[in-house]
Amino acid sequence: MSVIRTNAAAEMLGVSPNTLRSWERRFSYPSPRRSEGGHRQFELAEIEALRRAFAQTNNISSAISIARERGTGMGSAGGLREALEAFDHERADRLLEESLAVRSVERTVESMLLDAVQALLGDCTAEPHNQSPEYGFAWRYAGGWLAAAQRVAPPATREQGVVIFDASRPLDIDTLYVQALELFLRRAGLRVLTLPVELQAAKLSNALRALRPQAVVLGGAGASLDALGRLVYAVRQSCGQVQVLDYRGALPDTGASMVTRLESEPQAAATALCEEIAGPQAAAPSRCRAM
Repeated sequence: MSVIRTNAAAEMLGVSPNTLRSWERRFSYPSPRRSEGGHRQFELAEIEALRRAFAQTNNISSAISIARERGTGMGSAGGLREALEAFDHERADRLLEESLAVRSVERTVESMLLDAVQALLGDCTAEPHNQSPEYGFAWRYAGGWLAAAQRVAPPATREQGVVIFDASRPLDIDTLYVQALELFLRRAGLRVLTLPVELQAAKLSNALRALRPQAVVLGGAGASLDALGRLVYAVRQSCGQVQVLDYRGALPDTGASMVTRLESEPQAAATALCEEIAGPQAAAPSRCRAM
């Protein structure tokens, strides 16, 4: 862990060493360690967190409360949100790398990346062009990060396949949740194919024969029931009675649907889906035929 001495920490914060020592006495923060020679050693991450919070509030008491809440060392959704608000691609990369050093990909995505973007989302019912530039930057950054993580995901180790029909819209937060679900399923060893709902159902034959899916996930709430129905019908005509699951509100909740509804968070959804298709009825690959 990187540490710095009192003069360097004070310079980072734009105050005198005496002021920094007075904060330590009054608030017990920042909290330095002592070297063998008795010199104060401050954690660089702690000083950086305090510097950002102090620049935001111009009030040391408030800044210390914020810095303590956000935490240091492993990165946080608050710190990542600040980087995205500042359009700081490099700092966002660094924070995610720090998180990956101590957290799983799944936890980093859920507790940092998605939470940070969600925090920048304005009125969730607003049209995309009414969202802020900060949200637009964060949405594209997160989508690119998730796509890169998918490219380095390990190869499939399980026979089961899943087709995800992405019914989200551009700049929709659901787009990122669908990407995260695909990533988590790939990391769980499943074969996954994500397709847009705009495809012609009659032309799905080759994709279905290649994947032989045991489950179909409808993700996002941007498609009509007719469009989703045609896709599910095409899959079942080709592959039989595959399981159909709703993710992030693709289908209206009428109370009468037999479709399984997955949790809205991608890790819980991925775990439930794996359990759904792991039973005896899903052990054999489906037999997909030409349409």
